[in-house]
Amino acid sequence: MLLECYKYQGTGNDFVLIDNREKKVSLTTEQIKWLCNRRFGIGADGLMLLELEPGIDFKMVYFNSDGHESSMCGNGGRCITAFAKRLGIITAEAKFLAIDGIHDAKITEESVSLKMNDVRQVEVGEDYFYLNTGSPHYVKFVKDIESTDIVAEGKKIRYNDRFKAEGTNVNFIEKKENELFVRTYERGVEDETLSCGTGVTAAALVAALKGQSTDRNNCIIKTLGGNLNVKFEKVLENTFYNIWLEGPANFVFKTIIEVAE
Repeated sequence: MLLECYKYQGTGNDFVLIDNREKKVSLTTEQIKWLCNRRFGIGADGLMLLELEPGIDFKMVYFNSDGHESSMCGNGGRCITAFAKRLGIITAEAKFLAIDGIHDAKITEESVSLKMNDVRQVEVGEDYFYLNTGSPHYVKFVKDIESTDIVAEGKKIRYNDRFKAEGTNVNFIEKKENELFVRTYERGVEDETLSCGTGVTAAALVAALKGQSTDRNNCIIKTLGGNLNVKFEKVLENTFYNIWLEGPANFVFKTIIEVAE
C-alpha cells in the first residue's frame, strides 16, 4: 500500500499526519508502530489522521507511537491545525474535534495557539501534583533538572501500582531564573520526548498554584525542543479556564511510503 504522509513538529514533538478526509486509510496497530519507528519507518512520537466532521472544520484522530489511539496531544493539535491550513481547509482559525472534545485554534506565520479544556481539579500530594489537561499528568518539582534521569524516574511513576494499568505522563519541572524548564516522560512513547503540549500546560498550571509561574496569566515554558507559552485564567484555587497553548508548529516534509499490508 502506497501512503502519502506529511511530517510536522512542534518544539521537537514530531508527528506523521495523513489526510483521511475520504476515509480510505485504515491502519493497524503494527502499521502505525512501523511508520513511527525511527529506524525502519518515518519516525515520530505519534501519528494523526485528519478526517471530516459535520458542523466543524475537521476531526483529529491521534495515535501514540506504540500504535494505540490515545488521549489528547497538545502539540499534535497545534500541528494538525497547521496541516489543515496547508490543505486549504482553514485560514486563520479552526474548530476541530479531538478525543477530549471540541478545540478552537488560531494560526499565524509564527505560531499556532490551541485552546485547551478547562481544568477543574488538581490533586495535591506531598511532593507531586496530578491533573488532567486532556491527558493525565503527574508533575513534580526537582532540583538540577539537567542531570535528572527522566526515563528511569519517569518509569518508576508511570509503572507504579497506581498508574501501571492506564499509565500516566510524568513531568519534571524546575524554575530557573525567569523561566520554567519542563522535561516529560510520555506514556505510549515510553520515553522522554523533546516537548509535550499537555504536559507543558499541566506544568504551567501547577507553577501558578505554587507561586512559581513566570507570569500570573502567561507562563513561558522551556523544553528541550524550544519554548511554549501557556495563557490561562484562574477562578478558584485549583480551577483554571480559558487555557491556551501557544508555540511553533512546522512542516518538515511530505513523502509517499510503501506500507506492508
